[in-house]
Amino acid sequence: MDADLLEKARALADPAYVTVAEAARRSRTALFRQLLTQRRLLPQGLDEHTVRLLVDELAGLDANQFIDQANVGEREGRIYSELVRARHFGMAHGMGRAGDLAASQPKACGASILVRLCAALLLDALHVAGFRSCRRVALLPIATGMAMTLCLLALRWQRPAADRVLWIRIDQKACLKCIRAAGYQIDVLENKLDGDQVVTDMEALEKRLAASDPSRYAAVISTTSCFAPRAPDRVVAIAQLCARYGIPHLINHAYGVQSRRCNGLVCAACRLGRVDAVIFSFDKNFMVPVGGAGVAGTSPTFIEAVESLYPGRASVAPVVDLFITLLQLGRDGFSGLLRERERRFQRFQAQLAPVLAKHGERLLHTPDNPISFAISLEHTMLEGGIEPTAIGSMLYARRCSGPRAVLGTERRLVQGVLLAGYGAHIADYPVPYLNLAAAIGIRDIDIERFCRRLDEVLGQVRGTRHASAASAALGPRADPGPP
Repeated sequence: MDADLLEKARALADPAYVTVAEAARRSRTALFRQLLTQRRLLPQGLDEHTVRLLVDELAGLDANQFIDQANVGEREGRIYSELVRARHFGMAHGMGRAGDLAASQPKACGASILVRLCAALLLDALHVAGFRSCRRVALLPIATGMAMTLCLLALRWQRPAADRVLWIRIDQKACLKCIRAAGYQIDVLENKLDGDQVVTDMEALEKRLAASDPSRYAAVISTTSCFAPRAPDRVVAIAQLCARYGIPHLINHAYGVQSRRCNGLVCAACRLGRVDAVIFSFDKNFMVPVGGAGVAGTSPTFIEAVESLYPGRASVAPVVDLFITLLQLGRDGFSGLLRERERRFQRFQAQLAPVLAKHGERLLHTPDNPISFAISLEHTMLEGGIEPTAIGSMLYARRCSGPRAVLGTERRLVQGVLLAGYGAHIADYPVPYLNLAAAIGIRDIDIERFCRRLDEVLGQVRGTRHASAASAALGPRADPGPP
């Protein structure tokens, strides 16, 4: 309600009450003005009602919500279900146009404003998290793997002679599938073992690049966020090699935004070497539903190429989810989540230590991984006669989601690539283990429940083994006969 309408409302309510209400309205209007002019995260997050008002205002600028509109086209944003309309705030026209994902849309003025404002807020959030060298970010309505495929397709136009991608091994199927989907061959660089950690084999990488024709590589793909015992790739050194040999460098930063240490590595890599794009997930870093990813970089040229390559319009739903979340978080809220995650990472390890010592296991030493860690299952496997995957199943049955049990001896063929020791990121990892993560949003109660249930599972496995051994030592029981 604008000032003129409020003035007329004084005839219907006590003018003093209207004055107070008008002051409250001006406060919200000032927040909206600050967002649109500064295009940065507000210091404090907005309440739900204020966010709803802003999104409703923007949604009301889309053509399918105009009063007395004459809709005679083939795509007019008609929504049959009111539940669907409410879920999407009536934004039915999506984002982008046929020629460019970031372009404004005639029928979706509100959505176009929302998308550009969300991109600005996300860029500010990346700066808050430590990726300060980032200058441009694209919002893609697809998950991380498909976003990587789109980046590789954009590189095809720049490097027509390239037919392969140099992939530093990370045992996730999506990483291989995104390369195949873009039509490239996969050139695998194996990792090496450094203590308990699986790390980038920089000597092998340099030898591979020196012995190859650089023009045949579309890109080198490195990773910052990964399952321990794998450590983040040495992206600074990789970026320097890519700059020396003139090869594009894509960083799989899937859930690395939540780690200030990982962001610092990416920032240094951009400053000291070559990084063409950094790809990350919305859901893993900002606690929204799966469906969106960001492609960030220090130069807008490649980011714009990715946006213009996207065919046609796209769903705006993942961007609306992110926009609402960033508004409600604010700068202080997001910074607080990052600090809490780091604190709980340390707490998780501290609370696990006595449980593991009780059962003869240990935390694997992976100091370079700031999000994920792993615990050995060697003694449990030997004493209990049970494989790690069974322990994972027992934890899952006790409502523990997320742990990944790895034996380290599995061989798996993925997209035509044979990976020995699948799951461990390296062949013949010496210890079976259980992988865990302290990701953004983890709660103290999650940690406490998991530690208690892990203690129960390990105790049950060892107890069953000991009970079976004792029973065997006593021999078969005599048949007591009929009563």
